[in-house]
Amino acid sequence: MGKYAQYRTPPLCQSKLLCTSLLYLFSVMFLALYNALSPTKCLFRSSPFDPIQAPLFSYPSTYGEHNHAFPTHRSSCSSPVYFSDYWPVLEEIQNLCRNFSAFAPNLRYMMEDGDTFGGTFSTNRRLSYFNHSNESEELPCGFFKKFPISNSDRIEMENCHGVVVVSAIFDDHDKIRQPKGLGSKTLDNVCFFMFIDDVTLKGFRYHQLIPRKVLDYKIGAWRIVKVSRKNLYSNPAKNVVIPKYLVHRLFPNAKYSIWINAQLQLMVDPLLLIHTLVVAENVDMAIPKHPFFIHTMEEAMATARWKKWWDVESLQRQMETYCKNGLQPWSSNKPYPTDVPNTAIILRKHGLSNNLFSCLLYNELEAFNPRDQLPFAYVRDLMSPKLKLNMFEEEVLEQIAAEYRHNQKRVRSSIRDEESYTTQRTKRARSDLIVNSSCCSRCQNYLSEVWDETHK
Repeated sequence: MGKYAQYRTPPLCQSKLLCTSLLYLFSVMFLALYNALSPTKCLFRSSPFDPIQAPLFSYPSTYGEHNHAFPTHRSSCSSPVYFSDYWPVLEEIQNLCRNFSAFAPNLRYMMEDGDTFGGTFSTNRRLSYFNHSNESEELPCGFFKKFPISNSDRIEMENCHGVVVVSAIFDDHDKIRQPKGLGSKTLDNVCFFMFIDDVTLKGFRYHQLIPRKVLDYKIGAWRIVKVSRKNLYSNPAKNVVIPKYLVHRLFPNAKYSIWINAQLQLMVDPLLLIHTLVVAENVDMAIPKHPFFIHTMEEAMATARWKKWWDVESLQRQMETYCKNGLQPWSSNKPYPTDVPNTAIILRKHGLSNNLFSCLLYNELEAFNPRDQLPFAYVRDLMSPKLKLNMFEEEVLEQIAAEYRHNQKRVRSSIRDEESYTTQRTKRARSDLIVNSSCCSRCQNYLSEVWDETHK
């Protein structure tokens, strides 16, 4: 007779404790490896969706659209963002955009000719529009000169009826990069517009991104809108803030918008971003917090210290104006986590409060300089009706967008002198800017409150 085969338990599994420990160890190692390799540590979806698989655009090898990316430094995420399923989000956004009553235009804008695109208004005049209680009152909001774009571009912009993603590259300052993570129906429901100037257009043609004889330009997802700077400003930064803050006027039929700086590459579908950060939070605007500063004065001092704006004395006058007219330092009594945003990405619902805020802030940028973090808290805190705001963590921004360096080499050498921008030398502050007792007196209370808050 044959013998029955005897099977013995492997030695490693003879001990239940040892077997359980090994199972736990392998599970932890797997999760740690997944977390280390996953590009979306802060992003969680309840289920996958149907993404676009094919590349949106094939770049020439010489363009280097993915060179010089900044690495993210956070190994964990204390404020994860949870996304709903793609298809229910798509349907909900479509239904919201059809509901025109929720987005009925409630602002009337001044329509007159001016010396500049943004107009010229005194401090008291600008401040008088902060309390918008009269719906028939006309509000200054740019466009005192015609925005110099083609009629075909203008028609395309007016035909954008849902969600629009907007960016701008002036002075060939950045590369154009395609959004990633788009759902299969996103390009049918979201408009992508990139505003450029003549200098950037030369760069695109130099790298053969667009044909020379084509009038309506498109690069991948982006519709390219060429802006002639002849009727605008010599400083490219002042031209960029027009599509950045007057997007509700450039796209009068859009219901939601995302502004993204050109040095960022969108890594998450814009419909999911709008739904999670704006719709689900029931806010007018979503914007990331500054990673370091919480007081406006901190940003003002950094702007002067690092020469982010050439006229230091005008920065002083700007801050004194704000202190005189009610700017207060951040404190825990404010319903916002900080006074300083990171304006590299802004998500908006085009309603009354958002449109009012955008107009008021643009007027301040026109009056002083294009450093948009400086008037942010001043306008936000003093305007009425109030802006419902979602200021999310910087670590979330690091996961929804990849940041790249600005162009190190530009094609300026091949551009005619009359097409290039003039640079302005930094205007140094007076030697008595700080020691003069008359200087900064209007902000002494502000600085004293900051000192008291930080030394409690």
